[in-house]
Amino acid sequence: MPSGNNGFDTTEQGSPGMNRRKWLQALGVAGVAGLAGCQGSDSPQDTTTGSTTTDDVGFGEETETEGTTTEAGELPEVGGTYTQAVSSSFDSLNFIYNTESTTNDMITLTLDSAYGFKPGQQMFPRWLELTTDDNRVYTAKLRENLQWSDPYGQLTAEDYVYLIKNVHQTEWAGSAARGDWYIDEEPIPVEKTGKYSFEIQLPEVDPAFPKRPAMWLMKTAPKELLKPYVDEQDAEGLEQDDELNSLSFTGNLGPYKLDSWKRQNKMVFTRNDEYYLREADDVKKAFSKAPYFETVETQIIKEESSRLSALKTGELDEAQIPPNKASNFKQQEDVYLNVTPQPYNVPLFYNQRANGWKPFRKQGVRQALGCAIDKKKFVKGVFRDYAEPEYTWQPKWSPWYDESKVVKYGTGDLYGPEATRSRMEKALSDTEYSYDGDTLVDGNDEQVELTLMYQSSQQTEVATAQFVKQEFAKNAGIKVKLNGVGATKFVRDYWQQQVPDNADSFEWSHGAYNAGPRDKATSKNGWDMARVYGLNTYPMTPTTNEVFFKKDGTYNPYGYYPSFDFASLFSQAKQETDPQKRKEILAEIFGKLSKDQPMGMLALNSDIYGYREGIEGPIEEFFSGWDFSTWHRNDE
Repeated sequence: MPSGNNGFDTTEQGSPGMNRRKWLQALGVAGVAGLAGCQGSDSPQDTTTGSTTTDDVGFGEETETEGTTTEAGELPEVGGTYTQAVSSSFDSLNFIYNTESTTNDMITLTLDSAYGFKPGQQMFPRWLELTTDDNRVYTAKLRENLQWSDPYGQLTAEDYVYLIKNVHQTEWAGSAARGDWYIDEEPIPVEKTGKYSFEIQLPEVDPAFPKRPAMWLMKTAPKELLKPYVDEQDAEGLEQDDELNSLSFTGNLGPYKLDSWKRQNKMVFTRNDEYYLREADDVKKAFSKAPYFETVETQIIKEESSRLSALKTGELDEAQIPPNKASNFKQQEDVYLNVTPQPYNVPLFYNQRANGWKPFRKQGVRQALGCAIDKKKFVKGVFRDYAEPEYTWQPKWSPWYDESKVVKYGTGDLYGPEATRSRMEKALSDTEYSYDGDTLVDGNDEQVELTLMYQSSQQTEVATAQFVKQEFAKNAGIKVKLNGVGATKFVRDYWQQQVPDNADSFEWSHGAYNAGPRDKATSKNGWDMARVYGLNTYPMTPTTNEVFFKKDGTYNPYGYYPSFDFASLFSQAKQETDPQKRKEILAEIFGKLSKDQPMGMLALNSDIYGYREGIEGPIEEFFSGWDFSTWHRNDE
């Protein structure tokens, strides 16, 4: 199963493995919304969160410690069904275009990846081993027992190199991983060196490269399947390909095979008797018989209450637990809780493209709105302290988080009506907007009203949206109109931009997630704010965050143009080999991000999962799920 640091986290529900987000139910919103505040300075402050779950845990030190579940002794029996649930259906299972980690979890049941990481940040080779002598040229060596489904034969280095060069490193394909395979706008050289080996030749030393999304968890596809689309430069055909979407090409490359897929109901995966890791002699013994369930069933259950009820009655083996229900499940003997810190955040996106509210483009406006939401109250009320306030693009437990550099909007003197309105007035002094008493009005003396898109099937998102609405009204004098939406519809109609026919004439155009400059490329429908997705803060590879903060990067759906030269700073951080100097550069970056407020940064939450008694495998660690194919049921 995928790890907790795999590319963009744009997931909205959970599944077994590492990428569990919690979009959890919260009550009593009205009781946590009202606060007083006063104007303060924009200087760093010392505050504490009172968090119960995120201090000093993180993703673990780089140790030789290994979390094992079935390391020694008699192997478990194979049998039974592992049942899980997600809240919405899937449109596609094509990994080349996927950016959602829940969808990735489904794909990964049938299609492993290059390698993963396990507790202690130890690399765990799956399809290949990645090594280097100089931290610049990396050699990938594949296992020799990897097979595609008929008629594609063996997975070889040619498949990897072909996908990278002819799909990811092209303009026409618009693949999700495109940005991973360029450095400074230049494609990373990749060359086949043998049937089972290839080299990645970085332009500069990068010891963190193995932990970047480029290779970690990278999947590939048969060259012969891709070639017709490559020859025709047919991106639409590639995205809609039946074999890629049905996962029928996956051979022995994953622990399970997709058996059936009823779009609005469920997906059923059956055990792959030919799973390649069973023959590996460099993995723990438990893999020699994996996987241990005959079937894995993923049910589509939209209502959170229904999912929790199904967990209680034993219809599900796993479900996310809302913070306000955690105490109830602690008292239930046949369910146990698993709480893990995660680097995924709870952002409030501001649409700075032409079909959003243009004042969001002003740093001062974003700072003002940062003062409008009490983050400590938000964390306590909505997440019941199973989270920490987010002030910049790193969790507090990250080694790159420097308390002295971070400006903590939404806490202390940087929270409240005076702090908010004084900054808003100053930022909008050259526009038609002004305050009429406590109300922000436009040039027609009408109160400013902004739409907030939120995921209506998730109670935590509902509570968050209501909290933002109340706080913006109270502190900013802005009316917020809530607009519930499904995650799939949000992506299609609001998040992705329409790529115009004349995109070649733009300064840049990188596909649906940044189709061009914000005044030229927009989504199908307009929106102002969104609370649907979280993103990864990448504490293991902090310079990977560059992708979120470049106006011409491959992932900028919100149209953010930074006030600081983050591209230069990230480049310095990537090239700096002195650990202390690199840490100082990263501290500067995350300090400036806290000041620039690219979006509302609300919280970093922990995952709370309930498992049926007898499910063996989950651990309370960031990497829980790295060995999902060895999880099993113990009914004794």
